Amino acid sequence: MPYTEHDVIKPEKIAATAAVALEESLVVPAVFQREGIDQFKGARGDAINVKVEGVLPYRTYGWRNDRSTEIQFDTYAEKTVQVTFGDDVYSGVQLTDEQNDFDLNGWAKLMSKQTEAVGKGLEYEAVDYLLKAPYAVTLGGAVANRSLRKTLIRAREVMNKFRVPKEQRTLLVGSGWENELLSDPDLNLASNVGDAEAVTALREASLGRRYGFNIVTSDELPANTAIALVSSAFIFATGAPSVPQSVPFGAAASYNGVALRWIRDYDATRLTDRSIVNTYKGFRIVEDFLVGRDAQTPSQGFISENQHFVRAIKLDLDADVDALPDPDGPDEKAQELAAITGIAGTADGATV
Repeated sequence: MPYTEHDVIKPEKIAATAAVALEESLVVPAVFQREGIDQFKGARGDAINVKVEGVLPYRTYGWRNDRSTEIQFDTYAEKTVQVTFGDDVYSGVQLTDEQNDFDLNGWAKLMSKQTEAVGKGLEYEAVDYLLKAPYAVTLGGAVANRSLRKTLIRAREVMNKFRVPKEQRTLLVGSGWENELLSDPDLNLASNVGDAEAVTALREASLGRRYGFNIVTSDELPANTAIALVSSAFIFATGAPSVPQSVPFGAAASYNGVALRWIRDYDATRLTDRSIVNTYKGFRIVEDFLVGRDAQTPSQGFISENQHFVRAIKLDLDADVDALPDPDGPDEKAQELAAITGIAGTADGATV
C-alpha cells in the first residue's frame, strides 16, 4: 500500500538502518581513519580540520657538567590536516504508483539497493585516492631470492623504521596478491578463510593476520597491488546533508563514523515517488614530521624540515626490485627520509 500517515515506519529508523548497512558494506574506507562533519557544521568553507599529534626531538645534558649552558627548550604543537569535501555520492530512484503498489513490499529492498550503490561509489573513490598517494617506498613481490613471506617481513621492517604505530596495521591486497598469499604454504593463510562468520564486508574480506598486518582483500584494487598502511594514513570523512524543510519524509543518520541522508517525496505531476540516498565525502593523506638523530652531534635529536608520507607503503607483485628513497639523488626530501630512517636504495633498485 502507498504510504499514509498511519504507517508506523519512520524515516529515522529507515535512515539509521541504512547507515549501518552502508558502514558494513565498506572495505577500503573501513580501514581509514573516519571523521564526521557534525562537529564542524557552521564552519566556513568546504573543509574540516582534523588534529594530528605533534612530535618533539630528544635532547641530552652532559653528566656532571659545569652548568654553564642552559638546557634547550622546544615548543610542542599539534598540526591540523584539512579534509576538503569534493563530491556528493548519491543514488536516486523514481517509483511509479504501479511499482509502489504491486512490485515492492515496502521500502526495505529499495533502500538496500540504494545503500549498496552509495557504498560502491565510496569504495571506488577510496581506492582511486589510495592509488594516487605519494608512496615513498614500493616493495617488489618478485625480488630474486625473496619469498612472499620475507617480503611481508620486509614491509614490517620498513614500517617499523618509519616509526609507524604497530596498532591497526593493515595490508590491503588485490586479487593477484590474494591468490599468491593463500597458495603460499609458509604463510598458511588458507586455513583462516571462513573460520569466523562474516558480519561485515571488511571481515568477509579478511584473510588473517601475519607479521602485525591484518590482511584484507579488495576486489577494487589492481590485482598486482598491495598497500601496507596504518589506519591514520588516510582520513575518510562523510557527512549527511540536512533534510530540507520542504521534504515531508526524510532523515539523516550516522553509524561508526559513516553518515547518510534519505529523503522521499512525491511528484504529483508524474504520479511517481522519488527516493534519494546521499552523503558528502572527502579523503586526505596524513604526512608527518620525523625525529632524526644529528649526525654531527649524535646525542641530540632534530625535527625534519619536510613532512613525509610514511604511514603507508606500496607493494607491487610483479616488480623485481624495491623502489626506496635515494640518499644520493636530486630529491632533497628523499635524501632526508633516507638519512633519518635508514631505508634507502639507488636509482637502479639496489639497497644501500
